Amino acid sequence: MADNIARVFADAIAADPARPLLTWYDDATGERTEISGATAANWVAKTANLLVDEVAVTEGDLVAVLLPPHWQTAAVLLGCWSARLSVLPRPGPVEVLFAAVDRVTEADAWPAGERYALALDPFARPLRQVPPGFADYVSEVRVHGDHFTPYPDGGPDDAALLARAADRADQLGLGPGDRVLVDAAAHPDPVDWLLAPLTVAASVVLCGNLDPARLAARAETEKTTHTLT
Repeated sequence: MADNIARVFADAIAADPARPLLTWYDDATGERTEISGATAANWVAKTANLLVDEVAVTEGDLVAVLLPPHWQTAAVLLGCWSARLSVLPRPGPVEVLFAAVDRVTEADAWPAGERYALALDPFARPLRQVPPGFADYVSEVRVHGDHFTPYPDGGPDDAALLARAADRADQLGLGPGDRVLVDAAAHPDPVDWLLAPLTVAASVVLCGNLDPARLAARAETEKTTHTLT
């Protein structure tokens, strides 16, 4: 069984890096952002390099990710796992914290050495006003390298997360080439919306504030094969 998330991600996009990997919709704002495997890999590499070169994390260090399902959240999580970090599921001290700008007030429960805020802008524009005590993730990550070589071994949580993801992919009947439409509110666990599809090299259409009236049309337009609502 695979036990290295970074290598699972690399394998999932290797055959066709230009293929859409994750398409993000927000039905409340009309946003649509589509990223290919190559674009995702670039963001993941920059995030991992930020963590290793600037924050100087070491294997097993704890990180907090206070972010909703989103394409930038995928980059943050995969970057953290590539750096062999553990995502802490409950409040506590961490080496680094990533938070959506509307959740920075929660950060007091997560004492952190470094804190990064994300606007989750559809075009990945920097924050207009950075919250006190935080750095702007988009501005900071862009200066880092575009490539990151996965470690030979995964992080301490990789095997368990990938086992759960493989089970979930099997339950859903996912396979290579599938395209999965996911209601972000109903499936906030990244095992569902990110890792399960990755384990079988499937792509994702991730919908925030999903409008049920648009579901059928979106499934047809995006040529999805499975729906998680």
